[in-house]
Amino acid sequence: MKATILRFLIIFLLLPVLLAAQTKYPFQNTALSDVARVDNLLSLMTIDEKVDALSTNLGVPRLGIRNTGHSEGLHGMALGGPGNWGGRAKGVPKTYPTTTFPQAYGLGETWDPELIQQVADIEATDVRYYTQNPKYLKGGMVMRAPNADLARDPRWGRTEESYGEDAFLGSRLTVAFVKGLQGKDPHYWKSASLMKHFLANSNEDGRDSTSSNFDEQLFREYYSFPFYKGITEGGSRAFMASYNAWNGVPMTINPILQSITRNEWGNNGIICTDGGALKLLVNSHKAFPTLTEGAAAVVKASVGQFLDTFKPFILEALQKGLLTEKDIDNAIRGNFYVALRLGLLDEDQSKVPYAGIGVTDTIAPWTNSETQAFVRKVTAKSVVLLKNAKNILPLDKAKLKSVAVIGPRANEVLLDWYSGTPPYAITILQGIKNALGKDVEVFFAPSDEMDKATIAAHKADVAIVCVGNHPYGTDARWKVSPVPSDGREAVDRKALTLEQEDLVKVVTQANPNTVMVLVSNFPYAINWSQENVPAILQVTNNSQELGNGLADVIFGAVNPAGRTTQTWVKSITDLPPMMDYNIRNGRTYQYFKSQPLYPFGYGLSYTTFAYSGLKTSAATLSDSLIVSVNVKNTGKRDGDEVVQLYVSYSDSKVERPLKQLKGFKRVFIKIGETRTVDIRLKAEDLAYWNVAKHAFIIEPGAIKLMIGSSSSDIRATTIIKVK
Repeated sequence: MKATILRFLIIFLLLPVLLAAQTKYPFQNTALSDVARVDNLLSLMTIDEKVDALSTNLGVPRLGIRNTGHSEGLHGMALGGPGNWGGRAKGVPKTYPTTTFPQAYGLGETWDPELIQQVADIEATDVRYYTQNPKYLKGGMVMRAPNADLARDPRWGRTEESYGEDAFLGSRLTVAFVKGLQGKDPHYWKSASLMKHFLANSNEDGRDSTSSNFDEQLFREYYSFPFYKGITEGGSRAFMASYNAWNGVPMTINPILQSITRNEWGNNGIICTDGGALKLLVNSHKAFPTLTEGAAAVVKASVGQFLDTFKPFILEALQKGLLTEKDIDNAIRGNFYVALRLGLLDEDQSKVPYAGIGVTDTIAPWTNSETQAFVRKVTAKSVVLLKNAKNILPLDKAKLKSVAVIGPRANEVLLDWYSGTPPYAITILQGIKNALGKDVEVFFAPSDEMDKATIAAHKADVAIVCVGNHPYGTDARWKVSPVPSDGREAVDRKALTLEQEDLVKVVTQANPNTVMVLVSNFPYAINWSQENVPAILQVTNNSQELGNGLADVIFGAVNPAGRTTQTWVKSITDLPPMMDYNIRNGRTYQYFKSQPLYPFGYGLSYTTFAYSGLKTSAATLSDSLIVSVNVKNTGKRDGDEVVQLYVSYSDSKVERPLKQLKGFKRVFIKIGETRTVDIRLKAEDLAYWNVAKHAFIIEPGAIKLMIGSSSSDIRATTIIKVK
């Protein structure tokens, strides 16, 4: 027996040596620690290879490490689309089909982290397929997603990329998307999540030289919170530094990259610049007189990847002694930690659970009928019902003889700048025709040219008018957005009113039974429509199943439960100045004191829900407790309810928000059924950042709990004590 134990111990102790003997280099030995493997790799690399590693290239060909780079992937892998992410062949854009979901803004409106995680997992499958299939070898496994920036102002040109204005909601969906991209394996990632854009990058006009100014408390509690959770809870080990400065210090060289995100939060992976940020650091921010000095400072700030020309400046910095090889080692080691987690440092790929996607499993994932059905489901779940006077919706197909489908958004699926190319695209017009079949006549008019919309609406039983924004402003030229209420990357919105609302007026006049479909990735001040149109639905652009998903809601196959993720204001004058980053001055539902058009967390249903029996598992909160409420479906249709938990701090001795979301759950409830909905409330989620102590502090005292269907529709309240 002792001899057996001794042999086992000898084999166990010698296992790393035996495995190492089977590999060419120690960094390929999976029995070694991650730190030891990366240390060995760096010791084997030449200075030229290390300089090359400051690109988005994770490969070291001489050492047998194959390359992978970056891909865009906010709502599906981008290989094509308006941004030409697939590349060009002799000047002609190259496109490759990928599974294409609603925009990130629409994904946020589902209020469903589990669903978001599934979305990201499907995207990661596409990523592995394209990067590993010998027919393609396209794209990179480092995914620039999610966008963890917060949409503090609806005028922000990239609102479409965000999960809305709330740090808690944003953090939960960021964590879900990160986990979906990276997978569930404890050792390997399916793809790597590179969040963007750190930090407070929510103005496009002048972003290359402006500074987002706010205090340390807002930094910790609001602007950085989704990134913090994305790293510490989601497991992301990569993010992109933003163009702007924070309190006067450009983010590409900001000391907090090292002191907070690496030293405190544990991001031992990639930090990269945004595209062209090195030149902007010198030419726009005027932070350094030369690109050489700027490049050296970027590397010393622990940024390990440049997204623009850098090599000659790094070489000159080395030559002049502005930079050392050790500085480069410190910056790039995180790149190879990410490569290790993707399995790229393993000589034997048999242990990498995702290595067969596109290699042995060669069925294109975007052709999977289950995946296509899932995109349709996600699209329907993202739809927000903003108004439904006299229950005009859902439309009863059996009672319809004719329908008019009208408007510029009716017969197109618009792709945004960070979209890929979907394998197919179902327009709203086509989706409605699919739902109605051949027995109902469908009239179509894209505009009211020569009274065509008016005529179509007048002769139909119901008119469905489809209006909304263009994701890149109807003009592919950079920094151009001809319509004031449109916005895009590099261009903020100058208006919140919808010019196309005039078409809605004309159609409603011709047919009182009008349904307005707002296809948008922004809130709009649609005050006239809210007052006069019987029913309003909002859905975002881009989904390959836009038409089918929306039709499922219009005709009642799906009961809508999407919720707004921003405060929809009535007027642009309700907003503080665009560059005021202090949200306490009236931004977001947390500090907004005017009457909104639609509040944060708002959305209607085809059924009704009653709340009762609010209770907590303890009267005093020390670590965590369960908040429970009974929710009964009191209407005539099965449906989802989004139960939302808010808190306010009546006993606080520091300035706190008027109310804050601290929990939510989307639940399906059948007709007449009552479900007990449990939401865990953690003490740490009630903490505020104490600047003097430089720490999150849980403040003792009374906390008011408010639970309901939106931030303004509170159904029950109670008070708890916090130790």
